[in-house]
Amino acid sequence: MTRGVAAWGVYVPRRRIPRHAIADALAWRQPPGTRKPAGERSYAAWDEDAITLAVEAARDALGTDGRSRVGSLTLASTTLPFADRSNAGLVAAALNLGARVSTEDTTGSQRAATTALISALERPGAGGHVVVASERRRTQPGSSEELAYGDGAAAVLVASEGVVAQYLGACSEAVDFVDHYRESQADYDYSLEERWVRVEGMQKLVLPAVRGLLERLSLEGGDVSHLVTALPAATSADLARRLGCPPAVVREPLVSRLGHAGSAQILLELAATLESAAEGELIVVVGFGQGVDVLALRATGAIANRRPSSLAPVLASGLSDPSYTRFLAHGGELNLAAGMRAERDARTAHSVHYRKHATLNGLVGGRCTRCGTVQFPKAPACVNPDCRAFGEQDDAPLADEPAQVKTYTEDWLAYTPSPPLVYGNVASASGANLFIEFTDVGPGELEVGMPLRFVFRVKDVDRVRGFHRYFWKATRVRS
Repeated sequence: MTRGVAAWGVYVPRRRIPRHAIADALAWRQPPGTRKPAGERSYAAWDEDAITLAVEAARDALGTDGRSRVGSLTLASTTLPFADRSNAGLVAAALNLGARVSTEDTTGSQRAATTALISALERPGAGGHVVVASERRRTQPGSSEELAYGDGAAAVLVASEGVVAQYLGACSEAVDFVDHYRESQADYDYSLEERWVRVEGMQKLVLPAVRGLLERLSLEGGDVSHLVTALPAATSADLARRLGCPPAVVREPLVSRLGHAGSAQILLELAATLESAAEGELIVVVGFGQGVDVLALRATGAIANRRPSSLAPVLASGLSDPSYTRFLAHGGELNLAAGMRAERDARTAHSVHYRKHATLNGLVGGRCTRCGTVQFPKAPACVNPDCRAFGEQDDAPLADEPAQVKTYTEDWLAYTPSPPLVYGNVASASGANLFIEFTDVGPGELEVGMPLRFVFRVKDVDRVRGFHRYFWKATRVRS
C-alpha cells in the first residue's frame, strides 16, 4: 500500500512588519552606522493564536471535500494556548471533522511537526491523517528573536490514495542538545550562541543522520532533488555540499519574507517544495530540535495534478505595516489603557458553551426540513415567514460557504484591541443571515455586496480565569 502526502496547506497572518521598522524604533540602542536588517516578518493579529492559525492551514489543505477522508488529526506546536485542554480537539471541531476523529497534541520541541509527520506516515491503515503545525511565539522587545521569528502554520494530509509524494523511510535521533529553551512558565525563549549551535548541533548531528537514512535506502547525495530544512540558509547549503548534493537542491528559505515559524517552519518549507516538485524527484526533509528527524519522499505522477499554489497568494497578499507599536500591541507586549468600556466580565458559561458547541466551534446553522430555509443559529422555529415550521432542523455547516456584506458598522466607541470594532449582517451563499464581527479589515474597506469568507478567531479572552473563547468572524476575500 502506497502511503504518503496527499495534500498540503498553509496559512500566514496578513500583517508583516519590515525588520528595518523594528530597528528604526530601537535605533537609540545601537551604535551609529549600524546596518539595518532586511526583509520582513509576519505577525498574528490580536485575535489569532496557534489554534486559529492551525484551523486556516488545515482548511487550505483539506478544501471543502477532503474532510471525509480524515480519521485523525495531530496539532504540533510549542505555543499551544491550553496546557490541559485538547487543542487539537478544538481544531477538529472547527473543521467539523466529527466526534469520532482521533486527536493529539504534540509539543516540546522544534521537531514536533516532523516527529508527528513520521508517525502519521508509518501508521497502518488507509485512513487519512492531518498533521498541522502552528506557532505564535512571543518575543521580548529588542531581542534578536523579535527580528527572526514569524507567525504561521502549515498542514499536511497523509493518506494512501491520491498520494503526490510517496513515503520512502525515515530515521530519528533524540539528543538533548539545547540550542534554545523556554521553561513552562516563561514568556520568551532563551537562545544560546549561534555559532556554537550551528557547529556542534546542526552540522555534527544533522549530517550523519541524513547520510544514515540515504545509505539505508541505497541512495546517495546526488539523488536528492530537494533538501528541505528549517536551518539557516548557509547551514543548509553547507549540508548539501557535504552530502554531495547539487547546489540547486536548497531553495531560498521563507525566513527572509516571513520569519521563522518555529515547529511550523519545516512544514511551510515542505509545502513550498511540493508546489514546485516534479514527478520522480527525491525530497529529503530534516527536522532539528533536541535531536534530528530525517524522512524521504518521492514525488509521484499525481504531483502534476496538484491544485494551484496556495503559498504564492499568501506571500503576495501580505500587508506591510511599519507600525512598531501596533506590532507590540497585537503581540501582547504593549499594555495599552483600554478604558472603561473594556471593564466587563468575559466569563464563559461552559454548560451553555457545550450545548452550543457545534454552533460556536463549527459555525453550524440549521436547515428547515420542510421548506429548506437555512438560518443561523439553528432554532426550533423556521425563520421563513411563509413556513414557520416547528421541529428539528438539519445541520447546515456554513464556515466554508462564500458570503457577502449586507450591512456593516464601524464602531469607534465599543472596545476592541484593534479599533474600530466592525460588525454587521452577512449573507451566506445558502441564504442564511449572520450578525457577526469582521476581522482584518481597516476603516473604509468594506462595501455592501463585497465578497467575504469566514475565519475562526479568538472572540475574547477571560484574563481572570485564563480562558480563550473562540468564534467565527468574516473577512474580505483577497486575491
